[in-house]
Amino acid sequence: MHDSLRRGLTCGFIGNLFFIIFAIVCYIYYVTYKVGSGLSNFLEVVAYTVEGVGFFFLVVAMIEINRSVRMRPYLKISFPIYTAIELIMMIFELNSSRLSFYKPYSLTLAIVHAVVSAAVCFTFLSLDPSRTCLEVAVTICIGVILGGMLGNIVSIRIYFSILTNAVAYAGLFWIIKWFYKREMIEIDCHGDQARVLEADSKFF
Repeated sequence: MHDSLRRGLTCGFIGNLFFIIFAIVCYIYYVTYKVGSGLSNFLEVVAYTVEGVGFFFLVVAMIEINRSVRMRPYLKISFPIYTAIELIMMIFELNSSRLSFYKPYSLTLAIVHAVVSAAVCFTFLSLDPSRTCLEVAVTICIGVILGGMLGNIVSIRIYFSILTNAVAYAGLFWIIKWFYKREMIEIDCHGDQARVLEADSKFF
């Protein structure tokens, strides 16, 4: 496996695990929130710390994947945009009580967030669009992401959409690495040696 791609997929998986923890911490924060509470202040610090670590791994994943794979312009453009959107939304979510323009219960926000995330997830199919196993994996992850918007129907804050995104992308990075390691998919990377097919014939 190409070293940069392996690091990128691993960091993407780890980063999204931290986002899952971030969503759980946010849930505890909202359930136990009290103005001036020491616990609330502590949870806010924990949330920002976990979020920061998650984005560190996600940025490393973005850099490593972009510099390792050949071509794939849609993936290389959409992945950094997705990272920026997630960062902005997470900051707004944690500060929604102090930002009057941010509506965490907005159905429009949940739909837009889910659609954009699903579109970015779809670009990972470009890694090897000819393989059915990757198509199935991407389709399942898109389904999980789009299911995140249903949280608003039952009045769950936007962090539910962030949680479903993190679960979907963690699964996507893990399964892509698993497929690639077992040569179930082929990803054209910079510096790869050309593969030579040797055929043996009894006639010649």
